[in-house]
Amino acid sequence: MITRNERLIEVRNALKASSIDALLIPLSDPHLGEYIPGHWKIIEWLTGFTGSAATIVITSSFAGLWTDSRYFVQAGLQLEGSGFILMKPGPGIPSGYIDWLQDNLLTGNTLGFDGRIFPVSEFRKLEQSLKDKGIIISTETDVISAIWTDRPLLPSSKAWEHELKYAGKDRLWKLTVVRDEMKKRGVDLHLLTSPDDIMWLLNIRGNDLPYSPLCFSYALIGDIQVILFVDEKKIPPAIASDFDDLGIVILPYDEVSGMISAYSEGAAILVSPSLTPLWLYKAIPPQVRIVEDISIPSVLKAKKNMVEIENISKTMIRDGAALTKFLHWIDNNKGLVPMTELSLAVKLNEFRSQQEGYLGPSFPAIVAYESHAALPHYSATSSTDATLAEGGMLLVDSGGQYHGGTTDITRTISLGNPTYRQKKDFTLVLKGHIALAMAKFPLGTKGYQLDILARGALWQNGLNYGHGTGHGVGYCLNVHEGPQSISPADKKAIIEPGMLISNEPGIYREGEYGIRIENLIICYEDEETEFGKFLKFDTLSLCYIDRSLIDRSLLDKEETDWLNSYHNEVYTKLSILLNEEEKNWLRERTAEL
Repeated sequence: MITRNERLIEVRNALKASSIDALLIPLSDPHLGEYIPGHWKIIEWLTGFTGSAATIVITSSFAGLWTDSRYFVQAGLQLEGSGFILMKPGPGIPSGYIDWLQDNLLTGNTLGFDGRIFPVSEFRKLEQSLKDKGIIISTETDVISAIWTDRPLLPSSKAWEHELKYAGKDRLWKLTVVRDEMKKRGVDLHLLTSPDDIMWLLNIRGNDLPYSPLCFSYALIGDIQVILFVDEKKIPPAIASDFDDLGIVILPYDEVSGMISAYSEGAAILVSPSLTPLWLYKAIPPQVRIVEDISIPSVLKAKKNMVEIENISKTMIRDGAALTKFLHWIDNNKGLVPMTELSLAVKLNEFRSQQEGYLGPSFPAIVAYESHAALPHYSATSSTDATLAEGGMLLVDSGGQYHGGTTDITRTISLGNPTYRQKKDFTLVLKGHIALAMAKFPLGTKGYQLDILARGALWQNGLNYGHGTGHGVGYCLNVHEGPQSISPADKKAIIEPGMLISNEPGIYREGEYGIRIENLIICYEDEETEFGKFLKFDTLSLCYIDRSLIDRSLLDKEETDWLNSYHNEVYTKLSILLNEEEKNWLRERTAEL
């Protein structure tokens, strides 16, 4: 069996033969999504690193991997023996791969990468950084395909109907709304490169990825036709027939660039630079006017309709019941049944699979015991899998895909006697969670303006967390889905009615423990006064919050009332799906403070 070092040697030999001085490979695929199929997991095949964010650079004498702080520990272990160096920022180590390229490439050097998996927005940063160095950039460099002989095939799952009882709006309605918006923006064509946009628009779903129900495809929307670029074998006859009635034409997946290049002068096309791979952007003829903005479907699907909201609410009951049954099982079997982080993830999925409409996990469950929970995006492996012991804290961040929605929820529970500091930390996180859940704000407020509400109690005690407070969530689509977010890093996102967002403040003490409390909240219109419209959030996720970790002296009456009201709702809605033993157990955990 070929080793990772031998693969690296083969890559270097291929670069030398192609006169490429440096090879750049992002962890990406032609649709630039969060999760990618095995066919495009080049970095994992080459380095052994399994994290969800990375970029590598290879030269004749250097091989480095950049990732973010979530994966520093994991990457350090997985890169051992691969020939790759973890480029963790520090003295003499640039913070990003672009800085390294700028410092190390010489005038006349050739930098190569595969433009099929590189976004236009990132290419512009790269090009701007290297423009004064005389670097030649080759955007059609693919040396991997010839070397990776046992490479997994591209996904080939069949699409399935996302029924109207779940979607709430039919295909014709969605196409009409998108075309109306295209007219307002003065464009004739709209290129969709994100499968989630296409799934929403056409009311279909697929199984090309393990965690997001997507069917890999591109789409080009015109004023009369929609061209769907997909393997026709993926589209069942009944769906294809309905497509035909609506002017949705199916063409082979790999013909998208050829079709785009055929458009003539006078046409205007709308594209999203951050979600459009460079090779497709370059296929647009120079005589076609390019309008750049986020895609129209991404904005529309972010605001859930009333049917979707009703289904999400029902789904949250089923998902909350599954998580409650799981936590009840832990409480009744700890010390009796061996429990590890990996085995608990499997057990949780078993409970979810018993719920109506369940399709599978919405992301790999984060089950983190004690110090592992201090890593916000920890992912247990066979080498790190911790066994639960008596005492300590357990963090479980998980979610499910259902026909009626996508869930994402985090609970931190005590398995013994929590310390004073643990209870104080937990309560400060809870105060931030409640503050955001209770927020009332004027229409037009941006997510970053709300972020301080979740951090205020922590800041007052000299504490903070390094991730965003909230991300958008899709509807039987991606668990991370914008444009909405609540984060100091995003100054653009406006929070609007119908948007589903996570509320997940936390605190992480390296080497000790981590705490995060996450629910999904949905924005709705509260009232209109002479000062304008005001919005609020409704908490949709349902699961008890561990009262044994709460320092009651730190909560004021309004916060206590919120928690008591929430717990009453949790018990009332979930008890119908629980047996008597589970009901009694949950009643104790949702008792008033």
